[in-house]
Amino acid sequence: MSHLDTIFIHGIRCECVIGVWEWEKRVTQILILDIDLAADISNAANSDKLADTHDYKKITERVLDYAKENQFELIETLIEKLAEVILSEFNVQWVRIKLDKGGVVKRVKSVGVVIERGSRN
Repeated sequence: MSHLDTIFIHGIRCECVIGVWEWEKRVTQILILDIDLAADISNAANSDKLADTHDYKKITERVLDYAKENQFELIETLIEKLAEVILSEFNVQWVRIKLDKGGVVKRVKSVGVVIERGSRN
């Protein structure tokens, strides 16, 4: 019997160049990412070995490296690409990512996008 559990990595401070305005293309901005992954953690729980689970540090480093190495105008593009990277490189069935761009709109605390890709079934 397989289990479907959720691994989460929340509050990732992601530095990247992103935006449609010329000033945004010249500065590094901080985005905050929350990532949830669907995975069966029972093997890791039984073995107590890092090799049997998803390494949070590796996933975080890959996400940060990808965002730093690539430049997009839209956060929608970045978040979609990050989901593709996670699904294809880390053997997970489902990913949910919340991307918060902060207070880039006057009188608004934060703006962003949440996507889910893959299947939890």
